[in-house]
Amino acid sequence: MRSTFILALAAVIVATPALAQLAPGSAGNGGRAAQSKPATGPMAGSASVQTHLQALHYKNVQDLRRGPDGQWVGKATQGNVPKMVTIAPDGTVTAR
Repeated sequence: MRSTFILALAAVIVATPALAQLAPGSAGNGGRAAQSKPATGPMAGSASVQTHLQALHYKNVQDLRRGPDGQWVGKATQGNVPKMVTIAPDGTVTAR
């Protein structure tokens, strides 16, 4: 009897964390949707965008602004030529 109780208690302890990992919108989750998180990818902040541009040999990076679509826009020089740069959330740089 005592070993049955210990076995049942162990099963409950092991299974409890699995219950906390329900998929968003599932029936066991009350139908709640996943909450969106702020951007934390490779282009999350202006400092990381500036560092990325400098690694691509852009200099004098200025006026970086993040748009509602997650793209960064600013000014930089490449080879002493001033350019407008657009940096996509995935890090792709377009210069005009």
